[in-house]
This record gives sequence, C-alpha cells and structure tokens, in this order.
Amino acid sequence: MHLPLELDRPLVFFDLETTGLDVKNDSIVELALIKVTPQGDVIERVRRFNPGVPIPTEVTAIHGITDQDVADEPTFCLRAKSLAALIEDADLAGFNIRGFDLHILVAEFKRCGINLEVRNRRLIDMQNIFHREEPRDLSAAAQFYLGRTHEEAHQALGDIRTTAAVLSAQLERYPHIPQDVDGLHNYCDEVRPFRTGVDLWFSGLPEERVFIKGKNKGRKLSDIAKQSPGYLQWMLTLKDLDEEVIQVVEQTLNASTEEARQE
Repeated sequence: MHLPLELDRPLVFFDLETTGLDVKNDSIVELALIKVTPQGDVIERVRRFNPGVPIPTEVTAIHGITDQDVADEPTFCLRAKSLAALIEDADLAGFNIRGFDLHILVAEFKRCGINLEVRNRRLIDMQNIFHREEPRDLSAAAQFYLGRTHEEAHQALGDIRTTAAVLSAQLERYPHIPQDVDGLHNYCDEVRPFRTGVDLWFSGLPEERVFIKGKNKGRKLSDIAKQSPGYLQWMLTLKDLDEEVIQVVEQTLNASTEEARQE
C-alpha cells in the first residue's frame, strides 16, 4: 500500500463491526486494521471477539456476523493489551471514526481497564473529507438533478420550490424507486428512520413499551414501574430528557401507584 503522505509515525486505518450503535452498552465483534509505518511497512490484522451477549438479528443482517461465528472467539479484553500496544504510537484513520468507531473503541478499552488516549493523536476521517469536498446540500442537489444553480438558497420559499423540483426530477431519474407517498416514506425510513425522544428509549405500542437501552434493556416499562420505580425516578432527574419521555415515565409511575392502591 502506497500513501501519498509523509508519515512521521505510524498511521492505523481501522473499522469496527459491533452489536449495535449504543456506545455505552454495545460491544465490538470484529476489528480490522491496517498499520502503515513511515518506512512503508504494512501490517494487516482482523480480529473477532465474543461480545458475551447475543448479536441482534437485525445487526447480523447488516454485517453478517452471527453468534455462532464468534462463539469460540476470545473476549475483547483478552486481546485488549496487545491491540493497545499495536496502535500505541499511531495516528488513526477511518471512515466516520470521529462519529462512531473511535467512541466505541475507547469505551471498549475503558471497560477492560485501559485508557486509550486520543488527544495526542491525529485523527483523519475520510467521511469528513468527503462531506466537505462533495457537499450534499440543496444547492448541490439542484445542480445535479436540475442542472442549474440554486439562486434562492436559504430563502424559505425559494428552498422549498427547489426541493419540490428536485423530487420531481428524482422520480423521473430513478423509476425503480417507489412512485407513491407510502412507498417513498418507507424508502426514506430505511435510510434514516425518524425517531422521537420516546423512540430512543422504548419500542412497542404505548401499553407494551419496552426499554431498548440502559440496564433494563429488553424489559417492559410497566414492569420497571412496579419492580424498580427508583430507576424511573432517576430517569426523571436526567438533564435534557425529552419532554415526551418525561410524560410517558410520569404517567407510567402514576398508573402503577394507582394500581397498587386499588389492590
């Protein structure tokens, strides 16, 4: 591998596959890295780890790694020291490492009692370069789909006129994508689901809400209200907790209290 860069210390490209996107609670199941030294030497490593918890089926559908694939692999902590030594003197690079990979890597090392210092490293993120050099804003869409400059950028009516014109051009350009509102909604939801504050905490219908994160992940909200109300009271002290989440938690606590009184 040849890089058109002058390196004064090793540069490590890395990518992770994980059990999910929750930095605090999800774990690494695969780590791949390429270490390039100033002398031009290249070291490649791929390691898999047993996360100690089932890999969600929807996550396996993305990266293809199953529970069986990692059943006999060591935990991350068993290899943490050797991995830390491998990247100890290196700058780091990757795609979206500033947004995700580096955060979960630091958290995983921390759970193993190792402090992965990043402040003294240079971090190169190819996604940052891509987004800065190839803008994906409305002006770029107007140029690409309509072949014209968006002269009324950041004027609300002008923006929305161009937006509507872009949609028409997209439907003509991509006949294979849905051509109805329901279909387009589902198409967009697959790319970037819209999630309310409640959706970030719970799944299921209102009467069957289940935690999707935290130490009570997988348990019903109504059960926690009965068995561990202190946890919900703690949630209500969190700063920046969404107002809708506060309302849901308070209603569930009140309903549980009322039910207990009637028994």
